[in-house]
Amino acid sequence: MLFARRALGAARGDVLGLVVKHALGLALAGIGIGLAGGLFVTRPMSSLLFSVSPGGPLTFSAVSVVLGASAFAAAWIPAWRASGIDPVSALRD
Repeated sequence: MLFARRALGAARGDVLGLVVKHALGLALAGIGIGLAGGLFVTRPMSSLLFSVSPGGPLTFSAVSVVLGASAFAAAWIPAWRASGIDPVSALRD
């Protein structure tokens, strides 16, 4: 798909933006669902946690930032490499 867009004249930035936007949308949806599930499960698990608050905002925000950053890197690195392909070689393949 990326090769076809690149071969049809899409700019490198357009391809990067498309892939990263799609991946981050999925990642944000997953982070949101995970946060909701995490908040839902903290009450039953509070008896298993010692000296840690079950609904600590620092923990939830740190995990969200790390997951968002890793999702960005996981989307951007392959998209950057794929968008650098020569359009003529993409058409040949």
